[in-house]
Amino acid sequence: MKLKLWLRKPVLVLLFLTVLAPIVLYTDKLTTFSSFEFIQEPSTLSLNRDVRPLNLLPEELSETLKEPLGDVHVEDLSKSVEHVDGESSRRIRQLNEESKGIESIVLSQEDNPIKQVTQGQNRVESVENKENLKVKVAELPQHSSSATKSETKPEAQKPGKREPVKTKSDKPNEHVIVDNRVRYLKDQLIRARVYLSLTATRTNAQFSRELRTRVKEVQRALGDATKDTDLPKGTYDKLKAMDQTLAKGKQIQDDCTAVVKKLRAIIHSTEEQARVHQKQALFLTHLNAKTVPKGLHCLPLRLSTEYYSLNSSSQQFPNQEKLDDPNLFHYALFSDNVLATAVVVNSTVTNTKDPSKHVFHIVTDKLNYAAMRMWFLSNPPGKATIQVQNIDEFTWLNASYSPVLKQLASRNMIDYYFKTHKGSESDSNLKFRNPKYLSMMNHLRFYLPEIFPKLRKVVFLDDDIVVQKDLSGLWSIDLKGKVNGAVETCGENFHRFDRYLNFSNPIIAKNFDPRACGWAYGMNVFDLEEWKKQNITDVYHSWQNLNHDRQLWKLGTLPPGLITFWKRVYALEKSWHVLGLGYNPSVSQKEIERAAVVHYNGNLKPWLEIGIPKFRGYWNKYVDYDQAYLRDCNLSP
Repeated sequence: MKLKLWLRKPVLVLLFLTVLAPIVLYTDKLTTFSSFEFIQEPSTLSLNRDVRPLNLLPEELSETLKEPLGDVHVEDLSKSVEHVDGESSRRIRQLNEESKGIESIVLSQEDNPIKQVTQGQNRVESVENKENLKVKVAELPQHSSSATKSETKPEAQKPGKREPVKTKSDKPNEHVIVDNRVRYLKDQLIRARVYLSLTATRTNAQFSRELRTRVKEVQRALGDATKDTDLPKGTYDKLKAMDQTLAKGKQIQDDCTAVVKKLRAIIHSTEEQARVHQKQALFLTHLNAKTVPKGLHCLPLRLSTEYYSLNSSSQQFPNQEKLDDPNLFHYALFSDNVLATAVVVNSTVTNTKDPSKHVFHIVTDKLNYAAMRMWFLSNPPGKATIQVQNIDEFTWLNASYSPVLKQLASRNMIDYYFKTHKGSESDSNLKFRNPKYLSMMNHLRFYLPEIFPKLRKVVFLDDDIVVQKDLSGLWSIDLKGKVNGAVETCGENFHRFDRYLNFSNPIIAKNFDPRACGWAYGMNVFDLEEWKKQNITDVYHSWQNLNHDRQLWKLGTLPPGLITFWKRVYALEKSWHVLGLGYNPSVSQKEIERAAVVHYNGNLKPWLEIGIPKFRGYWNKYVDYDQAYLRDCNLSP
């Protein structure tokens, strides 16, 4: 009995060692393994060296990272992906280099059309590779040091507020290619047309039919698309099919010289077509500038009808005693455009401090005289004074006194304007064939002392300007013995004297400097007392007589103005007068806002549909389109 009890104890010990001990040891090892191994990054866990990293779901990231996960720029992959094993790093570097190579090929072929045709055979594969590359990149796990911290400290994370990875590059000069597929489809069409025009293609009927079919497919797919997003589904298949057909064409063509000659012919033809279209556009612009819109034709007719229905007492303006007061601020405005004149007066009065001191002297032709008077009778400019005169009432202004009137009535001038011209002369003189040069109202600016004999100083305003600030300060400027106060236009080459005057003529070459600065009509201060002392009108007449055959300058008022007021111009501060709103869309916004007067010189007038849209608001601001006459004539912004 004692022997049995003594043997039982060793058996139990052995049983414990053989059965229970392994269980305890195995359980303890599992606990230790789990607490140590899985703290490391999941992407680095591998069974052997040949197994690639696992594409696991992205982990919880810190709040400092803002950008979406899918928006990954391959340029910065090496910076945005961290803690990745050696194989993953190698893959990323390979993808990065692949992407940069693709972009360099595309960028180098964009600017040169010949390279696009002769070297662009494999660019579609590059496009496809780049798109696949972006997909691969988006699938890569995004890790950062903050992600590891968020794992070890789960209590720092806020549930429900998961922030995406920031991987977009902040480089300022980074170039992102957009609408690449549209460009490539257009390149394919050019290449296809080149192949179709070559002899080797025309002799291969099967290839020619196949290529024409591909051209039609690409044209239908491309349509009017300007962005890749506008392209229909299945466009890529057509693009790839066209590329394969073009590859066949490249094999068929064994004469590179013929291809180069054809490309040069295409470039030359395109340049010629561009020149023709430019001439046509210039002609149509000039034609549009000369044409009176229907609404502006309707307006004076309606106003004239209303004016002649008034009794004589209602046709008079108030404050006529101020017309000759030299102590007031006097403006001279010569125009046959009722609405444009209304904008000039309205903008000036709106921005002046004391409208009662401002007097507007408007001269128009017989056709628009009644309409001009009726407009300002029905729309009086506050306390300002208005005078409207008819140029036909200036009996002193006749052909015996004014050389320009005599020239305008000459047979030579009539033939120049009204007979049909063939050849290049008509096109080259298109700018100077504007009917406004036939109007004597355009030359009235040279007769200011005769029109206003009792005034000492006058500010001349064109009808295509808008006043934005008070002009009262112009009368206090000391012109230092000069006759004309104007803003000079020295900033650009085409505003120099040699752009307006014929310096091949010895009379011009002997008296003037071809590089001298021009100046601008449109807002000018004229000292009429100095004008009379220096006999400016006689100077103007003498030069007009010398230019009877238009050998010194073409028609217009600026060239004779430059000559007449040579060394008699006082340069005003540039902010008084900003030009170019009628032809130059790049006029600085700051210059416009700082200017006292903005000038729509050029053909793109703000009351025409061809006016520059972004500048039209400065003019429309001073037009009341709710006015009855404007509504009746369907005039709207």
